[in-house]
Amino acid sequence: MKQLLTFLLVIFLIPNTLFSQKKYEIRTAAFYNLENLFDTENDTLINDEASPIMEIKENREVIYQQKVNNMAKVISEIGLAESNNSPVILGVAEVENRKVLEDLVQTDFLKDKNYSIIHYDSPDLRGIDVGFLYQPAFFKPTHHETFELRLWDEKSIRIYTRDQLLVSGYLNDELVHIIVNHWPSRRGGEEASRNKREKAAYLNTQIIEKIRENEPNAKIIIMGDFNDDPTNASLKQVLKTKASKTAVLEGDIYNPTEEMFKQGQNTLAYRDNLNLFDQILITASLVAKKNDYSTFKMYKTMVFNPNYLTTQTGNYKGYPFRSFSRTGFTGGYSDHYPIYMYLIREKKD
Repeated sequence: MKQLLTFLLVIFLIPNTLFSQKKYEIRTAAFYNLENLFDTENDTLINDEASPIMEIKENREVIYQQKVNNMAKVISEIGLAESNNSPVILGVAEVENRKVLEDLVQTDFLKDKNYSIIHYDSPDLRGIDVGFLYQPAFFKPTHHETFELRLWDEKSIRIYTRDQLLVSGYLNDELVHIIVNHWPSRRGGEEASRNKREKAAYLNTQIIEKIRENEPNAKIIIMGDFNDDPTNASLKQVLKTKASKTAVLEGDIYNPTEEMFKQGQNTLAYRDNLNLFDQILITASLVAKKNDYSTFKMYKTMVFNPNYLTTQTGNYKGYPFRSFSRTGFTGGYSDHYPIYMYLIREKKD
């Protein structure tokens, strides 16, 4: 009798459990600094001779192909665990031109994803650009443009650096805006170069303001290599980012990587300092309130750092397994880990 009652209880509960389970669409947005992804041809209009690949004298083309394949392998695995797909929107940094991105998306690792490319040549003297890759099956761009970051040094000499790229489009049927960044480096020291990154942050505020002129509650994703940590003034004081979801109000910007940084997570290491320069920020309209996922909202944000992306031995044990060192090509990947975010919404019947 007891067995019969147990069986009937299980039969009764199973349908209720199934009907109570919600199903979600999952899309991955990511950013990856590709560490000097330059081709093997000399461009006379930029100082690409300073790139590591151009300093290699033998087997340069073979090394280039391996570098491209290494980058493609990583991209193909970002977000795969939960979305069963590589990123549908991906910002990249440290690329020389459109050609290297075309080579990237045509690798065996990525060609079945049919990535499309948005790229502009920037004024950067070395030819370092940002770029944007997307899967047209899930994201359809409607507008894209670049914004020039104008900087001068103390002698009023122009500093040429990377543009900021804005891409607007529909993620499935929802309009989102993505700003891809690669802010000025810390060359000369963090303090001496701080104002450059604060000006870069200010340019972001202008882009956001422009978007909000027509769409006050726009869904905006701000991603990039900021060359600053989440707690630095460029993010906390200029962009006024919030570290806690509960503190985010309409018009605010939420930075999920700030808490990650405080917990000791990093995307790069330099002279034994751990930094989280690579970040993804979102406006309030992408923050889920009361677990409402009726439209796309952030589910979680993570650093992609499987063991093979980390140096396992030697002086740089624990650092990202970079592609280039003083001795040439290492066989590695990048001196940065990628950062990625799951955007989810309930599936509609």
